[in-house]
Amino acid sequence: MREALKEAEKAYEAGEVPVGAVVVSDQRIIARAHNLTERLNDVTAHAEMQAITSAANHLSGKYLSDCTLYVTLEPCIMCAGAIFWAQAGALVYGADDEKRGFTLVGGNLLHPKTEVVKGVEAPASAAMLKRFFEERRR
Repeated sequence: MREALKEAEKAYEAGEVPVGAVVVSDQRIIARAHNLTERLNDVTAHAEMQAITSAANHLSGKYLSDCTLYVTLEPCIMCAGAIFWAQAGALVYGADDEKRGFTLVGGNLLHPKTEVVKGVEAPASAAMLKRFFEERRR
């Protein structure tokens, strides 16, 4: 998760909502990403989407069943759908997203085999997001 936080910091420095993600396979990071929605002018360019695409390219396949996706913020519904279709083996996320997180809609939007761990490095993730939005409001 610390590597995902480094990616979130890159997003922060670029004026993007500070969310970072990494994909791990066989205890190696195979993909790193952060939000690029502003830079690419693309509402789908979330950190998770970028990381899933990069990992799939690295593996030359669309399924991430032997991979763990680490992301600093609870994925939104769109990203949960992508995680479902990629059949990620595990999802580990930091801060809860109380406004747009996938858990708000109830039910499990992820693949039944996807293990979920939440709250890892949540205080650090939440603090960076809070700082970002406070600065934007000024």
